Amino acid sequence: FAVPVLSPAFQKGDRMPTKYTCQGQDISPPLAWSELPEGTQAFALVLDDLYAPGGVFTHWILFNIPSDSGELLEATPTQTQLPSGALQGKNDFGSIGYRGPCPPPGRPHQYQFTLYALEQPLHLEAGIFKKDLHNAMQGHILARGELTCTYQR
Repeated sequence: FAVPVLSPAFQKGDRMPTKYTCQGQDISPPLAWSELPEGTQAFALVLDDLYAPGGVFTHWILFNIPSDSGELLEATPTQTQLPSGALQGKNDFGSIGYRGPCPPPGRPHQYQFTLYALEQPLHLEAGIFKKDLHNAMQGHILARGELTCTYQR
């Protein structure tokens, strides 16, 4: 079961608009999803640069997104807890919340938003790293969806 993940700002495989990168406003793009598996109690979202020089580089970790939300608006605040109760982890820049693509000049990098539909909220604190999120999600993932895009400087 795959959860369709879309953005009104770009299509799958497109170049990410500069607005959402370090060369623009560095704000998160709007995202939307639908067709959830029965029993979904929460979502988690991760944004990774799959082609970073040192291996996968994480740009965003967001979890305990309420199950009744089907979207994230543009410019999600970079704070530990959002008004919805969702919590944010630390990206590989060492900061909380979204940090946009900022690859070294050269070839395009591929960025992947991965949304996880979970059977329960995760008992984690804000500020966790991706490995903590992945460990906590084991056995609780009902479905996942992906949206990929590219960016190069």
